Amino acid sequence: MKKLDLEKAMVRLEEIADLLESGEKSLDESLELFQEATDLVEFCSQSLQNAETKLKILGKKGEKFIVHDSDIESNDLD
Repeated sequence: MKKLDLEKAMVRLEEIADLLESGEKSLDESLELFQEATDLVEFCSQSLQNAETKLKILGKKGEKFIVHDSDIESNDLD
């Protein structure tokens, strides 16, 4: 199994959207695709949250690179 990364997940989400929008898939196939898309959205969301947390930590450790809460929506690390 290939390691999933954010970019690959986003590409697959676009593919799924195109397949679902085409209307050519059966109901069962559409439901399977929808479930896969739901899983991918969760993966992407978690990946983005992890990246955001890392950026905030880097901002708190260094003086040259600061990410402010007003720049991104997230929970505070304070």
